[in-house]
This record gives sequence, C-alpha cells and structure tokens, in this order.
Amino acid sequence: MQFFSHIKYNWKSGLAVSLVSIPLSVSLSVAANASPLMGIITAVWAGSIAAIFGGSNYNIVGPTGALSGMLAAFAINYGYASLPMLAIVSGIIIIVFFALRFEKYIVLIPSSVVHGFTLGVALIIGLNQLNFALGLKGLPAHKHLLQNVMESFKHIGQFDAGTITLFLVAIAVIFYFSKLIPKVPGPIIVAPIGMFLGYLSENGFISAHFQTLHTRFGEIGSKIYQMPVFSPHFIDIDLLKTAFAVAVIAILETLISAKIADNMTNTKSNQRKEMMGLGLANIASGIFGGIPATAALARTALNIKSGANHKTSAAITCVLIGVVSLIFLPYFKYLPLAVVASILVSVAIQMVSAEHFMHIYKHDKKAFALSFVVTGVTLVEDPIFGIMIGAIIALLIFVNHFSRAQTEINIHRGRKMVARVQTIKFNEVEKHAGDVVVYRFAGQLNYINSQSHIENLSKINGAHTVIINFRNLFHIDLDGLDALGEVINTFKAQGKKVILTSAGPFIIPILTKTGWYDDLKEQNLVFNSTTEALETLGFEINEDASGDKTLETYRTACVM
Repeated sequence: MQFFSHIKYNWKSGLAVSLVSIPLSVSLSVAANASPLMGIITAVWAGSIAAIFGGSNYNIVGPTGALSGMLAAFAINYGYASLPMLAIVSGIIIIVFFALRFEKYIVLIPSSVVHGFTLGVALIIGLNQLNFALGLKGLPAHKHLLQNVMESFKHIGQFDAGTITLFLVAIAVIFYFSKLIPKVPGPIIVAPIGMFLGYLSENGFISAHFQTLHTRFGEIGSKIYQMPVFSPHFIDIDLLKTAFAVAVIAILETLISAKIADNMTNTKSNQRKEMMGLGLANIASGIFGGIPATAALARTALNIKSGANHKTSAAITCVLIGVVSLIFLPYFKYLPLAVVASILVSVAIQMVSAEHFMHIYKHDKKAFALSFVVTGVTLVEDPIFGIMIGAIIALLIFVNHFSRAQTEINIHRGRKMVARVQTIKFNEVEKHAGDVVVYRFAGQLNYINSQSHIENLSKINGAHTVIINFRNLFHIDLDGLDALGEVINTFKAQGKKVILTSAGPFIIPILTKTGWYDDLKEQNLVFNSTTEALETLGFEINEDASGDKTLETYRTACVM
C-alpha cells in the first residue's frame, strides 16, 4: 500500500522532471562531446540506480553541466566512445571513497574553490556554444577552449543570420518562462518548437537551413542501451586522473545538492547511502553506454517544487524518460543545434550565483580572489587542473593561517597585571616590560605553528619568571614538544625561572617523557593552575562570590 501511496503523490513531479530532463540530457551530452543518445542512457540508468540505492528522497542524478567541461576535454583527446569506461572507473573510485569514508575529506574543499570551478565550467559550456549559436560549421577542433574560441572569432564572418535569430529567440523564451512562469520550464517549450522548425528545414519546407542533431550525429535511434566499447589497454594515467577528478566533483555536487534539498524540505538525507548510490549509478551508466553522472541542482529543485516527497519521484522520472525516449527520441534528431545552444547557455547562466560571489567578497577577499584564480586556470588549462590548483592554494592559505600561534600573554609588573596581549597584537609584548609573564597556549602545538610560538616567546626579554599555561592546549606533537624544550632551555640559560601550569590529561603523559619536565617538577615548578603558581610568587588572591580563586589584579583595567 505504501508503494502505491508514493506513486500517487509523486507521479506529477516525476512527469514534470522527466519532460525537462529529456532535452537537458540530450543537450548536456552534446556539451560533453558525446552523442545525444548517451545523455538519455545516463539519465535513465544512472538516475534509476541512484534512486534505488541513494540516500536522498529528492536528488535527480544524470548528465550535468558540472562535469561537461572535463568530459568534453577528455572526449576530444580519446573520442566519445571512451566516456562509458570513464563512467565505470569514476564509479569504482566513488565506491572506494565510500568504503574508506573519504567523503568527509572531499567535502572540505572550500566553497570559494567550488564556486570558482563552477564559474569556469559555466564559461566553458557557454563559450563552447559559439559555433552552434552563430551557425558556424566545418571548423577544426582544438584541444584547448581558448583556441576553439579564437577559431570561432576568426570565422565569425561566416555566421548564419537565421541560426542567430533562432538562438536569440529560444534563449529569450527560456528566460521568459523562468521569470514569469517558473512552473513551466523553458526547455519544454523550445525543444518541440525547435524540432518542428528543424523538420521543416531539413525537408525544404522553409528557406532557413538549420544545423540539427541529425546533420551532426546522424540517426539517433530509439533505444536506451548501446553496447560500449571496452579495452583493457585503455586504462592509463590520463583516464585515472580524469576519473579521480570526475569522482571528486560528482561527490561534491551530489552531497551539496542533497544538502540544499534537505534545507528546502526540512529533512535529513543519508550522505553515506547517497554516495554509495552515486558510485553504483556511474558504474551502471557506463555499462549501459552512458557518461559520468552526478546530482543536478536545477532538476532536484524542480523535483521538490513539483511536489515530490519520496525518491519514488526520481524513479518515475527515469521510467518516463525511458518510455518517452523509446517512442519519440528519433524525432529529437531534428532539434536544431541553435536550440541546443540556447538550452546549454541558460544552464550555464543558472549554474552561477552572483549572491555566492558577493557573500565571499564581503567576508573574505582572499577567498574571492582564489575563486577567480580557479576560474582562470579552469578556462586556460582544464577543469581538473583548475580544481586541483584551487584545492592546493586553499590548503596553503589554511596552513599559513594555522601556522600563526594562537595565544594570549598576561604581563605583570610589581605583582599587578599591566597588559593582556593576544596573537594579533603580539608586537606589543616588547612595549610592556614585566617581571612575571603568563604565556597561554591555545589549541595545538605542532610542527606547523611551533616556530611561531618560538618567535612569540623570544620577545619576552625583561621578565625574570615565565609561566607557561597549558589549560587550552589539547594536542602536542613531537616537533611541538622539541620546540617547547628548546624555549625552556633558552629561558633557563638566560637565568629566567620557568613554571608550567594547568596541563591536562592529554598533555601530561607526553610531557612526562621529557627530562626537562621531570627537572621542573623536582624543583616544584609545576602547578595545577596558574592561580596557585602566582600565589606562590606572592600575588594577592581573593575569592569571588562563586568561590573561585581569582587575582585581585585581574579586576583592574588592562592596557590593551
């Protein structure tokens, strides 16, 4: 009964998404330099397997713009017949990531890199439509996007006015419906009208001559399966490199889409199951002759807005795509390439959100600049290199930030605190001479930030006693331990007294492995709290209303 209930409440959303998915799948497959049929196969089989085994009730999996740039570059070098093998290898990598629980690391790629990559891919999709939109044909294809763009501009004088008009009208209709009648997606309108015009053009009923899917790819056929060509000798480093990048982007897009769907519906998807479903979906897509797939944000949002409440909607979508394609797919051969270009340009525009970039610019100028670095590399080199460079730069920025020692210093003179200085104002330590200084670690002391701590501690010159507080230190590695020993030995050589306080249960076992800790403990220079240490040095202690011991001097104003 529950099964029929799901069908009852989800068949309308499934129908709506299927009608949009057919022209989009064909168009996105063309954008990936694959055949139109491969897009339909991907939508049917990848979408079905993801719906059955995935963990989201709303994600629609199929061909997407996010992968088109990488797939197009790969297809140029190896031919579109190589894409099913790429889908299978990508799916296997996703399954390996799932087994090793690597998704928690993949999703750590910062949003600035993801948005920069998305902008780059959107530009690739849009610029790749120049020939279709202008009616240019017979131009040589180059490996890099910018070379193809230059080739198009060199032959721009050969444009076809009818094709340009059709492109502009089609894209205007798409955006008209998206703004004024959002419940009726533009591709549903322009695709059948375009096929009718393409039929009239090919059969000489009108004077305009439009390039169509038929003139470019020949007969499309009425099937949802085609035997892929597999060769064990094809698996090489380029395939593995591209498959790895496809897997990472597919996981990111799918988990992001699931998260957005959760926010829209106040539900919670199962990320682990969604990742497993994605891996199996890509393997199935390749076996049946399709291309790599991931969750499609726009189709997922349409699925929700159309009333879906269960993954049955995605399954119905795939069944209907299959049924409609078996009956009507041969007629898609008349779809003009200008209409395909209009659909793809609209997809590219919708991939980019100005709000996201404004949000990044407002909060982090470096991240904003990194976004455009990723975009530039994606355009000039390729999408794989773009996201790799972005991830590496983001990691270096993070490490650079993390390498700055997080700490606070309290400077005392004449048993009164005269300054409390934090990391961002550490140069002020040298301005405030003190005889007793409390140095408080925060977070971790490790190989990344140990040198920064050494530099900070070296600025303590006038004090006769240095209290090192471990209360907020939660981890210390071997390099951090060696750095700490170096500082303590330097202070002792300078005649300074070093006191250790507030070491917790995670830190004490590590400190006990050093000789200098035992020496300080034998000299009674290790305390449970800084308050006890200061009391031993003759500081006046009061008890506040809660019973906690505090320094009277802490109640005085501090020089910042």
